[in-house]
Amino acid sequence: MKIARSLSAILLAVILTCSCASKKQQNIIDLPRAATPQTIQDAVNSLLADDEADPSVTFESLMILKHGNVLYENWYGEAAPDKPHAMHSVSKSFTATAIGMLVDQGKLSVSDKVIDFFPDQLPEEISDNLKAMTVKDLLTMNCGHETEVNRRNADDWVTAFLAHPVTKTPGTWYCYNSMGTYMLSAIAQKLCGQKINDFLTPRLWEKLHIAVPEWEESPQGINAGGWGLYLKTEDMAKFGQLFLQKGKWNGEQLISEKWVAEASKYQVPSVPSGTRPDNAAERGLTPENSTFMLGYGYQMWMCPEGAYRADGARGQYIIIYPDADAVIAVTANSNNLQAEQDLIYKYLFPALKNLK
Repeated sequence: MKIARSLSAILLAVILTCSCASKKQQNIIDLPRAATPQTIQDAVNSLLADDEADPSVTFESLMILKHGNVLYENWYGEAAPDKPHAMHSVSKSFTATAIGMLVDQGKLSVSDKVIDFFPDQLPEEISDNLKAMTVKDLLTMNCGHETEVNRRNADDWVTAFLAHPVTKTPGTWYCYNSMGTYMLSAIAQKLCGQKINDFLTPRLWEKLHIAVPEWEESPQGINAGGWGLYLKTEDMAKFGQLFLQKGKWNGEQLISEKWVAEASKYQVPSVPSGTRPDNAAERGLTPENSTFMLGYGYQMWMCPEGAYRADGARGQYIIIYPDADAVIAVTANSNNLQAEQDLIYKYLFPALKNLK
């Protein structure tokens, strides 16, 4: 009986120790919560009231951070805190982060030529523009294509990309290009010998306490890069907070401050997906009425007031707002991405900026 009681006591002590350690770990790596200020609640109420009045905008989740604390969080419809959501092109910002880590490790430079990574998949005739294309051109959607590559009927996506006509001088022409981001994923896999999802597991997912996510792959077993990632809303918010903290998490520099600065600043002029730079004016697009005209970084879009965002179809956003020390994570099912952004800028930005 004494032995049994002793074993029970030891077992209980182990359980309590593990429980305390687990709670301590949770406090360190999960986002802390704070009470929702009335000004933030009022701003959210106004945003959602406008959302109700506009059938083109449908929020599915919203998380607002200030000074690293979650001040507001909610899920709508069938969305839920533990349910991963399709990121669509928000995926691109995570692919660029993997590239940044490889640059930080000295394994890659943004000036490296794309063709050097795929000597066995080049077309018979290599144009001067294709020769000139760099990793930076892929990062900034300036690879020289005038149209996106159609991967649907391609036997090999890398080969199809390299065979696509490079009609513009790389670095001079913006064309939203998801397959360019796929090429970044393929380059990363060449360099590190593993899919970027696996590469990011010990370097990002585990550090931020994010369960290894689903990420779609090409037939060649390469993560899609430009799309296909599934994350929870809090996972998105953590990534935004990491960038707000200039790449540092719990005292550890996960991404260099230099890379965060380069990725998040204006690198090139931009236009909305599906729009040519030479017909944006004809469509009446200006920086005043379209945030897609404010410029592009490394797989990041510029926003008003010095903010920037990871951006995905149907209204998925991670908005980093340094001037207010704030992050906004949104999942949605919207038909009008500009209208959704406008609601955020109209209601949430002033509330966050005025909140001390």
